[in-house]
Amino acid sequence: MKYSYIKPRKKTPITPELQIIFTFFAITLIMLFTTYAFLLYKDYTFEKDKRTIIENKKELKANTEHMQKQISFIQKQKALAEKVFTQNMVLKDSIANLFDLVPQRITLSRVKLLKNGLILYGITPNKDVYNFMLQAPLRSIFHKTYSSFYPAKNGWLMFVSTNYMDESQIEELDSEN
Repeated sequence: MKYSYIKPRKKTPITPELQIIFTFFAITLIMLFTTYAFLLYKDYTFEKDKRTIIENKKELKANTEHMQKQISFIQKQKALAEKVFTQNMVLKDSIANLFDLVPQRITLSRVKLLKNGLILYGITPNKDVYNFMLQAPLRSIFHKTYSSFYPAKNGWLMFVSTNYMDESQIEELDSEN
């Protein structure tokens, strides 16, 4: 005798409802492990980026210090160049003034500039022209002036004029500048 119209099925401990629950748990666990792995990867990349940024920061700081040293060196060079340029301009003006000081009747053959003096070599028609036209302005500039005269072949006089400033006066002028 048969009481059922369908064929009996085997009963298993895993029912379709239980299979759906296991599937949801498995998907949830996979999502959790994937999220954990992603967070571990991001933490690793952040640490790596942090280390490279710290290294770059140290490198930039070293470069900045090196540039500051270069800037200070260049500023010192600039100051030295300006000082040399100023001294050259003063020397140029002094030489121009010296040649303006020499009258047309006196001819200079050689000029030596010393730190504290000046030596002039030249030709003059006579001692009076030299004394009134060149010696007087030189005495107003220099503290000690010595002149020597030698006869030239054409009847004029060759001269050597040695002019010095006192060392104390030079130091005072340097301290004022």
